[in-house]
Amino acid sequence: MEFRPCIDIHGGKVKQIVGESLRADRHVIENFVSEHDPAYYAAMFKADNLRGGHVIMLGSGNQEAALQALREFPGGFHIGGGINDQNAGFFLENGASHVIVTSFIFNNGRLNLKNLEKIARAVGKERLVIDLSCKSVDGKWRVVTNQWSQVTDFEINRANIEFLESYCDELLIHAVDVEGKRTGIQEDLVRDLAELVSIPTTYAGGATSLADLDLFDRISQGKLNITIGSALDIFGGDLPYREVVEYFHRRNG
Repeated sequence: MEFRPCIDIHGGKVKQIVGESLRADRHVIENFVSEHDPAYYAAMFKADNLRGGHVIMLGSGNQEAALQALREFPGGFHIGGGINDQNAGFFLENGASHVIVTSFIFNNGRLNLKNLEKIARAVGKERLVIDLSCKSVDGKWRVVTNQWSQVTDFEINRANIEFLESYCDELLIHAVDVEGKRTGIQEDLVRDLAELVSIPTTYAGGATSLADLDLFDRISQGKLNITIGSALDIFGGDLPYREVVEYFHRRNG
């Protein structure tokens, strides 16, 4: 289990946002807006040798801010938000270790195999991360897209995960129902993911305390990585970032 930090950028600023509120028909709920630029956080994560975190561009107009982070910590971040086969190379050339794809590979509620193959060819399996936002629908985990407003027909099950793993180096999983809400991890999703995945996978959603990390480690059997956002004091929360870093340093030696 590793700690994978995050830098979410919205309107050119580092923010923590309740993900579901990004839908066009809703008012954006901002948990935190930073006075610091992305490079500030990138330097912090670089100093603590926290590799494999993600920079996410939430909407248009965030490219220059994202590049600040990538250039501060070359090779330290995965980048996502509007990534496709045409622009992926640009971000890799400017310091990203991997690109993250989300909506590009889902169209009209279905997996777009043509686009998945395009992005895999463009960057190579070893530099591709697939982001799946999961929601419980009728007792099954389903991927949701379009700012989490559209439920797709893509189910998170063994066959589908094995299929996607053949195209990418890592998976990033957002727990839609708890992301940004500081209500604790979605335990049933964590348990299921631990049984399904065979490549490095990062879970995002709800972690608020060191006790949550203990619980996550136990029920994931140490197989998953985790990101923590709005709960951290560096993003306006109550959980000291330094305690989290020390927790993982103790755990992982």
